[in-house]
Amino acid sequence: MAVVRIVENGVQAREGIELLMTQGYTTEEIYLLAHDKKRTEDLTHNLGTSEIGLDEQGLLGSIANVFRSRGDELRAKLESLGLTAEEADRYEQQLDLGKVIVVATKTA
Repeated sequence: MAVVRIVENGVQAREGIELLMTQGYTTEEIYLLAHDKKRTEDLTHNLGTSEIGLDEQGLLGSIANVFRSRGDELRAKLESLGLTAEEADRYEQQLDLGKVIVVATKTA
């Protein structure tokens, strides 16, 4: 089951990550998403969280993202972390508003 936090910026994202880590999550189990791809990459790099890639999405999901709109790609990534389609849609709407989504999910 995934834990999701909606935050406004990188400072709040860092605070959310620190809180999740006190709850037993590792940086390998924490992911960040923003609507802007560059912002996602920058926050992920600067805050030391994991990228949503082949391990989470599988090969076909990763390839399909090349052909998807950014909204569809974000929803697919959220679903690959264990969220339902309805949850992914709701959180993607928050991304449209400029929010940042922090997702923690236990591996194994």
